[in-house]
Amino acid sequence: MKALVLAGGRGTRLRPITHTSAKQLVPIANKPILFYGIEGMAAAGIRQIGIITGDTGAEIREAVGDGSRWGVEVTYIPQDAPLGLAHCVLIASDFLGDDDFVMYLGDNMLEQDLTGFVANFAEARAAGGPDAPAAQILLAHVDDPRQFGVADVDADGHIVGLVEKPANPPSDLALVGVYLFDHHINDAVRAIAPSPRGELEITDAIQWLIEQGHRVRHEVLEGWWIDTGKKDPLLECNRLVLEILEPRQLGSVDAASEIEGRVVIEEGAEIVNSRIRGPVVIGSGTRVVDSYIGPFSSVASGCEIVDSELDHSVVLESARIVGIHRLTDSLIGRDVEVVRSERRPRALRLMLGDDSKVELD
Repeated sequence: MKALVLAGGRGTRLRPITHTSAKQLVPIANKPILFYGIEGMAAAGIRQIGIITGDTGAEIREAVGDGSRWGVEVTYIPQDAPLGLAHCVLIASDFLGDDDFVMYLGDNMLEQDLTGFVANFAEARAAGGPDAPAAQILLAHVDDPRQFGVADVDADGHIVGLVEKPANPPSDLALVGVYLFDHHINDAVRAIAPSPRGELEITDAIQWLIEQGHRVRHEVLEGWWIDTGKKDPLLECNRLVLEILEPRQLGSVDAASEIEGRVVIEEGAEIVNSRIRGPVVIGSGTRVVDSYIGPFSSVASGCEIVDSELDHSVVLESARIVGIHRLTDSLIGRDVEVVRSERRPRALRLMLGDDSKVELD
């Protein structure tokens, strides 16, 4: 079995962070989101992974490399424009061949281990017969299914239809963004036409399989699922991952500092006269001086935090925060400086990129 990981989206909902960086490389607990998906594929026994890339393809390649660190082989498949999930299958046909494969959205985060989900499909396929599935989809109960692709399930639990972002949803079961297919999906993506928004929809391709008499299995997700494409869900995902953090202290902590709870301090980090209350992760080479880092915060490598307080925040590489009381529920980009000036008259002096958001008390 192979895997097709989709990492070509433009990340418009996370701007301005994604003006200069791939959304799939924004870190959760100081690890790029995309890496969690690759680790999940490797844990499920998959050794060949195709990654669909877009405008940020060079950055994705540099970050992921050849996949050897996870024991997998990575093939990069460029997509010139985001023309739909089914279009990704279409352009990956040379890589996929006739093999079964799992398709995974690279900015999704799941609590559930995918090993069982993949194994169940493989076992059902190996058993053969009329019940052998051509596809298997992962579903989750959601509060507002109008925002998702939605499954219509009959009284016997069979998938009888799929619809993309319906005004009147047939159920509250949304497609999570993890799909398993056999070779019949190649015929499906060639048979469908673009949707009104100009994309080849994977829901239409799966609907085509159903209409052609192919069986589509489903499982309902266990645990949480988060689309990290917006700031607040990303921060919530960071919180959930930090809650299972295994503490370790490789950097230096002076005698005047206090470390409480599950805290990771990476090698080369320095904590001086500060209080760190976990769960928190502090990246390598980061310096925290006369500051408080509160729960559910991730501070990446090479940062400087001085005379400041922050919690429930994600701070990316080489950011500098000085004299700020207090920063919360925030996503701070790479090389950003947030400093308090002593100049008078006191005023806010800002340089903000497109799509920035500032909230002031």
